Amino acid sequence: MSFPTPLTGVVPPVCTPLTPEREVDVSSLMRLVDHLVNGGVDALFVLGSSSEAAYLTDRQRRLVVETVVSQVAGRLPVLAGAIDMTTPRVLDHVAYVTEAGADAVVVTAPFYTRTHPAEIARHYRLIADRSPVPVIAYDIPVAVHTRLPPELVLELAADRALAGLKDSSGDLAGFRAVVSGARTRPGLAGFSVLTGSELVVDSALALGAHGAVPGLANVDPEGYVRLYRLCRAGDWDAARAEQERLCALYGMVGVGDPARMGGGSSSLGAFKAALHLRGVIACPVTAEPQVPLSDAETEHVGKFLAAAGLL
Repeated sequence: MSFPTPLTGVVPPVCTPLTPEREVDVSSLMRLVDHLVNGGVDALFVLGSSSEAAYLTDRQRRLVVETVVSQVAGRLPVLAGAIDMTTPRVLDHVAYVTEAGADAVVVTAPFYTRTHPAEIARHYRLIADRSPVPVIAYDIPVAVHTRLPPELVLELAADRALAGLKDSSGDLAGFRAVVSGARTRPGLAGFSVLTGSELVVDSALALGAHGAVPGLANVDPEGYVRLYRLCRAGDWDAARAEQERLCALYGMVGVGDPARMGGGSSSLGAFKAALHLRGVIACPVTAEPQVPLSDAETEHVGKFLAAAGLL
């Protein structure tokens, strides 16, 4: 389908259900797509952090995109991560995700290599020149160890190298600078600014963001759609109440024992446990070498779901 400019609304970063053998669970992924579409979301983002893209083989990544595009069947735009260390490797990903039918690609700055801002700009320009679909920048310094400077993002947007930004930087001032620039600078009317936060969607929308890419929307898509619509209607008191309910639900990401697992294992494990408990996916396992949740930790996830009215 045609890619909307600007892209607005709720865009869940779709989890990747796995079998006990750590292969892509196609049937569960199809159910998850339907769960999200039926929840009223505006687009889907596959092969990002919540998709465990860093853990998937290229074969598995391709299968994920093909499955989601097929199941969506043109109902919503599908954004696909083309995330890798350097420009040539990213371009390989761009080729197969667009062949599979992705409507846009999502790209981080280069990583592992030490990269100058001029090289980051060149990275995005080269990808934009060779991508048949729009390119959205993904600012996630916790993973790639490089912050995308707001002025660079706006410069690339003005040159039509970028169609949008998914901001997972945690830098509210920098995020505000991009939102303000997108609103006030000539020629940027179609540029989309999306927050990657679960916890401050109402604040981001109040600042002028176009939408949100919250991992927790896998678990409660209706909640985030409701929050988005309340914000757009200007009902800020109701929006605040819904945001606070979702903030309480987000507490599930802390169920894992930090003495034996990292935050990624805990949060992704919690999302998948919640989807399993809600009957959406068949198996809650995460990709290796992430540490699985214990039975007690999974039971704790269920308590968060019950408190949020989801069980």
